[in-house]
Amino acid sequence: MDIAENAALVVVDVQKGFDEAEFWGRRNNPGADDNIASLIDVWQASGRPVVFVRHDSVKPESPLRAGYEGNGFKAYVEKRRGKGAGAELFLTKTVNSAFYGTPDLDAWLKAQGVGQFVVAGIQTNMCVETTARMGGNLGYDVVVAYDATYTFDLAGPFGWRRTADEVGQASAVSLHGGGFARVVTTAEVVDAAK
Repeated sequence: MDIAENAALVVVDVQKGFDEAEFWGRRNNPGADDNIASLIDVWQASGRPVVFVRHDSVKPESPLRAGYEGNGFKAYVEKRRGKGAGAELFLTKTVNSAFYGTPDLDAWLKAQGVGQFVVAGIQTNMCVETTARMGGNLGYDVVVAYDATYTFDLAGPFGWRRTADEVGQASAVSLHGGGFARVVTTAEVVDAAK
């Protein structure tokens, strides 16, 4: 796998509110936070651009709502912001896709000459997947570091319920099999980026 010298890392919604297990339920990929941290470190050390995305939920009960402690980035992300040798963008959004955030992600990536980006963060099947899908639709070469993402058990229609593992795997299959992104491991990305 090739990772471009100017490939961006898009770190999606790695916020404290996702640690509120009583709200979200059971999650998967217990090593995701360590993997996200390692990707940020590699990107910053290599001078590649990093995008930090924060979800400002408009739902008053959400642990990600603006003004609530859970809205802030997790400590390991916050301490890495502003530390890289490359360009950095901070954007906020109120919907699933980082491409509908402020400032405009697509315009920023184009201004940086970026044609490829790697996505990591939370939740696999929500904001990570939607950002990856839109990136693919916009013509970017999108890579999803699957084990640097996680999600939660989910209930759907007809009484269907899926575990976090099942939901995450379905998202990965849809992205990869549908041609929106290449879904790989963090180790593969790190090895290719060094």
